[in-house]
Amino acid sequence: MQPPVTVVVVPRERFSRSEISLECLYRNTPEPFELIYVDGHSPPHLRTYLEQQAGEKRFQLIRLPHFVPDPQLRNIGLREVKTAYVVFIENDVLVRAGWLKALLDCAAETKAPVVGPLYIEHLGGRDVVHMAGGVAHLEDVNGRRRCIERHRFPGRQISEVAHELRRQPTELIDFHCVLMRTDVLRERGGFDEGVKNTAEHVDLCLTMGHAGHEVYLEPASVVELVQPPPFAWYDVPFYCTRWNDAWSRQTLGYLAGKWQLDPDDPFLRHKHQWTRARRRQILDYFVTRAPITSVGRQVARRYLVSIADGWIGKTIARGTPSTLEAVARK
Repeated sequence: MQPPVTVVVVPRERFSRSEISLECLYRNTPEPFELIYVDGHSPPHLRTYLEQQAGEKRFQLIRLPHFVPDPQLRNIGLREVKTAYVVFIENDVLVRAGWLKALLDCAAETKAPVVGPLYIEHLGGRDVVHMAGGVAHLEDVNGRRRCIERHRFPGRQISEVAHELRRQPTELIDFHCVLMRTDVLRERGGFDEGVKNTAEHVDLCLTMGHAGHEVYLEPASVVELVQPPPFAWYDVPFYCTRWNDAWSRQTLGYLAGKWQLDPDDPFLRHKHQWTRARRRQILDYFVTRAPITSVGRQVARRYLVSIADGWIGKTIARGTPSTLEAVARK
């Protein structure tokens, strides 16, 4: 009998947590599921590991020859899904026991086509909330259209907010982990590939809301984000590409047009600033560990950021949409 759900794993921003995440997925998921692993150009040692695991555990491994924006990766995985439900999960997430059953139960009992878990982080020996649903909608403010996005209970200890965590509709989930009804997602045409590297989750939630589909939070399902650092040296090319400035600018311009947002919307400015800071985090990580003076670190940081941004920008500029689409179809 075919399982009711397919789990599609895609890379988020680094590869150095992939083995731990995959092993955790199998260890804490006793329910039957299909697995599709979309490998977005991982380093050689990880490719070997994934091939071995795919053979042992009999999951489908899809390998791409270069880095591709996440919405395209998800659509590549979606095309292979044959089950009623699909879970998209990132390759650095740790799932807690019972996570999948709780998502499936919520979807079946509420008929919601989109269900997100409680997203947590483990900091200082304690579990804290990363996001427990949230707000994602459009408002007219002084004649200008704004996108309003807010996480619920970010940084709060679980014990402080446990009495408020219950299954309920929400406006916001995240792609760290989300369960969806496959037919509804396909009716919407999959994921919008005009959104390349930021606010993909906001775009999805706005799209579902405008189509009249409910989004639910199910806090009985818990997944843990393990935020960087640390990094491995082989994370650098992917991490810098994932958060590159060219994709960020393209994405935010596209979202402004799609949702008719004011060009000066604070939401758009914040997302651009966030991707900029995120991209430079990995360079700062390695520079601060170099045996050089503080002045040398400042010079090295500026130099590396300039080199990385310039190299990535040229690489992205050479990758036309038709080329990316051709690669994605292979």
